[in-house]
Amino acid sequence: MKTEPAPASEPTSVIDTSKMSPEQRAALELTEAARAETRDGFVSGLFMGRFDFDTLHPFPVQRTEDHDQGDAFLQRLSDFLRAKVDPDEIDRTGEIPDEVFAGLGKLGAFGIKIPVEYGGLGLSQTNYCRAAMVLGSYCGNLTALLSAHQSIGVPQPLILFGNEEQKKRWLPRVAAGEVSAFALTEPKVGSDPAKMETRAEPTEDGSHFIINGEKLWCTNGVKAGVIVVMARTPDKNGRSQITAFVVDMDTPGVEVVRRCHFMGLRALYNGVVRFTNVKVPKENILLAEGKGLRVALTTLNTGRLTLPAACVGLSKRCLEIVRTWANERVQWGSTIGKHAAIAAKIARIAAETFAMESMTLYAASLVDRDKHADVRLEAAMCKLWGTERSWEHVDETMQIRGGRGYETAQSLAARGDNPVPIERLFRDSRINKIFEGSSEIMRLFIAREALDPHLKIGAPMLDTRLPWKARAGAAGRAAWRYARWYPQQWLGPLADTGLLFSHVNSRIAGQVRWAARASHHLARELFHAMAMHGPKLEREQVLLGRFVDIGTELFAIAATCSRAEALGTKEALDLADFFARGSRLKIEQLFHDLHNNTDSVGYRVAQKVLAGEHKWVEAGILV
Repeated sequence: MKTEPAPASEPTSVIDTSKMSPEQRAALELTEAARAETRDGFVSGLFMGRFDFDTLHPFPVQRTEDHDQGDAFLQRLSDFLRAKVDPDEIDRTGEIPDEVFAGLGKLGAFGIKIPVEYGGLGLSQTNYCRAAMVLGSYCGNLTALLSAHQSIGVPQPLILFGNEEQKKRWLPRVAAGEVSAFALTEPKVGSDPAKMETRAEPTEDGSHFIINGEKLWCTNGVKAGVIVVMARTPDKNGRSQITAFVVDMDTPGVEVVRRCHFMGLRALYNGVVRFTNVKVPKENILLAEGKGLRVALTTLNTGRLTLPAACVGLSKRCLEIVRTWANERVQWGSTIGKHAAIAAKIARIAAETFAMESMTLYAASLVDRDKHADVRLEAAMCKLWGTERSWEHVDETMQIRGGRGYETAQSLAARGDNPVPIERLFRDSRINKIFEGSSEIMRLFIAREALDPHLKIGAPMLDTRLPWKARAGAAGRAAWRYARWYPQQWLGPLADTGLLFSHVNSRIAGQVRWAARASHHLARELFHAMAMHGPKLEREQVLLGRFVDIGTELFAIAATCSRAEALGTKEALDLADFFARGSRLKIEQLFHDLHNNTDSVGYRVAQKVLAGEHKWVEAGILV
C-alpha cells in the first residue's frame, strides 16, 4: 500500500510567515517548498565573503571530442541557415516557412540535448549553448522557437524528471521535429504561482485528471503538438499543490484561442491556450503530484542558460557590425573608430561580450558535469547580466550606425545600401530582459538565494511561531557563529600580502585579488543591511538589487579572468584586464550607492504619483 510522505519531510520555509497576509503566506510557502537546498558554489560563496576562485580556475575547457561533435553540428546548422533561412523575410511575413521547420527537424535541431537512444543528437549543454549563440546572431525567431521547445518545453522536463515510459513515448516525437511548449503564465498570474487558476481535478476512480483553465503567452503553443501544463491539484495537508502534466494538443478540449503579436519576434508562435474539461491520464504527471513547481523552477534554471547564450551571439554580431562600420565610415577626416566617443563604445562591447561568453560557458560546464547540477544562481546571473548587457550593445550599435541603424534592412536594400538588420535585432532583443524571468524578478530571486545562509542562521530567533526557549537557543547559536564569521570579513582582506593568487597570471592577478577583497566587503555590507532592516529587508528591493549587481559583477570578473588565462593569449588577457577595470568602477559606485541614494524619497514620490497627486504632470497629452 502506497502512503503519502509525512508533512515533516517536505521542505519548510525559514522565513516567519505568521505576520503575512494569507495571500503572501500562500505564495511564499508554495515557492519555498519547491526550493532545493542551496549548493555551496563559487557564486553563493560571494555573498558570504568566500571568493573561492579555485572553483572556476583553471577554467573548464571543453573536451576535444565534445568540441568536435559541436563543431560538426554547428557547421551543418550554419550552412542550413545561410542557404535556407531569410531572417528579414521571416520578420516581414511573421511566419517561419514549412521547409525551414522540416530542415531543422532533419538536422536534429529540435533534439540537440535529447539522448541518442531517444532519437536526439545527445550533445552537451556547452554545445547547445554554442548553437544558441549561432542562432542568436542570425535570427531571433528561430532562437525563440528552438529555445522554448528544448529549454523549457517538453524535452528538458522529461530529461530531468520523466520516467522511462514517458521518455520513450514523447522524446522521439519532439526530437524528430514535433514542436513543444511550456504553459505556466496565466492572465492574472506571472511570478506568483499561489494565484494560479488553472485546475486539475482527479476523476472518481483516480485514473485521470480533468484540466480547466487558460494559459497566456504560451511560446510555441500555436504550433505545438505536445506541451507541459502547470495546474493546481487538490490541496494536501493544508498545502497548495501544483502539478506538471504532459498534454497532447490534439486532446479534446485543448484550444488555441488566440495568437499573440509583439513589437519584435514577429514570427513567434505565442498564444493563449484554453483547457475545457481536458481529460489527462494520471500517467502524464511529471515527477509526482504536487511537485509541479519544482519541475518548473528546475527546468527554468537550466533553460535560462539559453537566453544569455543567444545574447552572446547577438553581441558578437553587434561587435562585427560596429567593427566593420567604424573602419569604413569616415567623418571629420578619419574613420569614426578613431574618435574617442565611438572607440569607448566598441571597447566596452568587445570586453563585455567576452565576459558574457565566459560566464555562460562556465555555467554550461557545470551542467555537463552533472545534468542535475544546481545552477540556479549561475544561470540567473548569466540571464540577468547577459540580457541587460546585450540590450545595451544593440542600442549602442544602432547609435554608432546612426540613421542606417534605425532604417529597416528592407529599406536599406531598396536604395542600394548594405541591409544590416540592426532595426530588427533591436526589436527582437528587447524581450530578453523580460523572457523567463524579468530583470526585476531575477534580482529578487538571486537576493533570496544570497540571503539563504543568513536566514538559516538567524531566522529562527525571529520566528514568532517558535517557543521562546527555541528562539533564545537559536539566538545564542547565531551569536556564536557570527562572532567567528564577522571578524573574518575584516581580517580576510588585511591578510593579503600580495602572495594571494600568485598562481594566477600576473596580468590579471591584481584584478582577481581586488575581487576577493570586494567579496568580503559585500558580505559585510549585506550583514549590516540585515542588522539594520531585520525582516523588513525583503521590502528594500532596490537596495537588494545593488547587492545582487555587485555579486554578479564579481562573478563576471572571476569567470572572465579565469577564461582569459585558460586561453593564454595576450589579447584575451588584455581584454579581461580592461573588462575588470570597468567592472571595478561599477562595483565601487554600487557600494557608494548603498548608503547614498534617493530610494526612500523616490518611493514616496511614486506613491503620490499613484495616488494622483501629480496628475498635473500629465497635462497636455491626448489619451
